[in-house]
Amino acid sequence: MQVAISRCLLGQRCRYDGGSKPSEVVLRLAQKVDVAPVCPEVEGGMPTPRPPAEICDGRVLTRDGTDVTGEYRLGCARCLRRIRATNVPLAVLKAKSPACGVGLVYDGSHTGTLTRADGLLVRLLRKEGVCVATEDTVRECSPSVEHPIAIVLGTGLGHLSQLVKPVRRIDYHDIEGFPEDARPIAGHSFEATIGSIDGVPVVVYPGRIHLYQGYSAAEVTSIVRHAFHLGCRDILFACATGAVQGNATMGLGVLTDQINLTGRNPLAEWDELRDVDTPFVGMTDAFSSYLRGLALGVARDEGIALQQGVYAGVLGPSFETPAEVAALRMLGVSFTGMSTVNEVIMARALGMNVLGLTLAANFAGDGSVTHQSVLAEAQKHADDFEKLVRGVLAKL
Repeated sequence: MQVAISRCLLGQRCRYDGGSKPSEVVLRLAQKVDVAPVCPEVEGGMPTPRPPAEICDGRVLTRDGTDVTGEYRLGCARCLRRIRATNVPLAVLKAKSPACGVGLVYDGSHTGTLTRADGLLVRLLRKEGVCVATEDTVRECSPSVEHPIAIVLGTGLGHLSQLVKPVRRIDYHDIEGFPEDARPIAGHSFEATIGSIDGVPVVVYPGRIHLYQGYSAAEVTSIVRHAFHLGCRDILFACATGAVQGNATMGLGVLTDQINLTGRNPLAEWDELRDVDTPFVGMTDAFSSYLRGLALGVARDEGIALQQGVYAGVLGPSFETPAEVAALRMLGVSFTGMSTVNEVIMARALGMNVLGLTLAANFAGDGSVTHQSVLAEAQKHADDFEKLVRGVLAKL
């Protein structure tokens, strides 16, 4: 896969001060992908070194007030054309700069003060559908023995646990907060495996419980808290869903955002929330753009059809009515299911990076769907799902 990476993170001397800022984790990533180096300042014809510049009221100004917006816009447009021509799914960019800042940039006062905004290039890339991340995100998403990646598998997807080279197994009933009386439904197993897949440290949970079975949101998310206590900083949720016709088709997908229609929130039931500074958790970036970009790149390399879309979690266990499907379509929902949304909320509350993958095993509202038909559809996509997950792990 091809990834656009800021030249300064690769060690090239193109920063305003004439230096570079090589990142060890980004350099490791660069060894696993095809790199498309970018630097809007260089592409815009600006010299190295040059006066530092920051965004102020929509313009890019140097400390002495010189307006260099035109040069920045030219450089960003040239970078965008190169990225667009090669269909790059992911860009890893230098944090905080007026061109490449992701979510935070210097505020134009030249005092080191940051403000919430995207750099000029990042704005263009987001409109283009390119996933963007900083070197900090790459550093956070680096599995190790101390910080394995957690993988929670849904209906019909538990076969991935067979790939794990096990070190230890844990019965779900030994997990704090998991209900003692819970029994797995078909397609699920209640034994977590700690080990590795292709040398990458993982903790795999090949099953889950659901709200519609009568369990609380706190109980449903107990395995997420368990993964966090084991040191996991990244978590992959996989679930079976129904595709909302007009917005998605049957097959594999990656989640871009979610709508919680279950009427429950695990944070309202979490005792430990009383001990934190604030009960309010931001969900703007519920799913990691960096992890999603890796998944898209792996899918392109492997020839796997992978759609993107918003996931709506409903209580269940009844399937959707035609009117409900029509409403979900109007809301921009691509996939709907009976799990995952509360788990994602808990993961974000714990500061974990989330990747959401789904198998749309039927069309939402299809009255002929059965649990067995979902399992059968999952089996059809088992090989592609395995390639996708192993490919993402390899890039991490």
